[in-house]
Amino acid sequence: MEATEQSLRREIIATCLRMNHEGINHGTSGNVSARWRDGMLISPSGIPYEELQEADIVFVAGDGHHDAGERPSSEWRFHLAILHARPEVGAVVHTHSIHATALAMRGMEIPAAHYMIAAAGGANIRCAPYATFGTRELSDLALQALDGRHACLLANHGVIAIGPNLRKALWLAGEVEVLARQYILSLMLGGPNLLSDREVTRVVERFKDYGLR
Repeated sequence: MEATEQSLRREIIATCLRMNHEGINHGTSGNVSARWRDGMLISPSGIPYEELQEADIVFVAGDGHHDAGERPSSEWRFHLAILHARPEVGAVVHTHSIHATALAMRGMEIPAAHYMIAAAGGANIRCAPYATFGTRELSDLALQALDGRHACLLANHGVIAIGPNLRKALWLAGEVEVLARQYILSLMLGGPNLLSDREVTRVVERFKDYGLR
């Protein structure tokens, strides 16, 4: 059943609140979007999540336009670009989770240190080079890092996770943070034993029908 616009607005607010409650974001630093009609609904800029109302969620049309006086998240460009480039994607979640962002601050990717890396679509979670927030350059770099993947890091910035819906995108954002923490801890022990590309490919295939209910 297709979500109504109001229910999708409520779900975006709930997702914003959950990512802070689950500790993968803080304040208003992250942002959330969902595909709607020819564009998207996206969290606004600068409003504390606890104060969000359905009317605060901004509709951005496919050409990037929105109603005068409304302020979509400053990162609306990469949200819209991802939805344009990836028709299978229904939602984008962006966080500044602590451990994943720590790796991004070093420009480090997350390698195949754990089989759950396959949840992000491949043998690594890439780190896009740095670009100023809110710019087309950042949007282009994020798209490159997401090629063949469902998540990426943004250097000196944070995390992007995508999925067919908000629930799955949020879950993946949380999983990226878990993987980042595990990887950092393994580095303290001398570094992880990495899985082969062949094994990761096998797990990616197994994930395709995992948890279909």
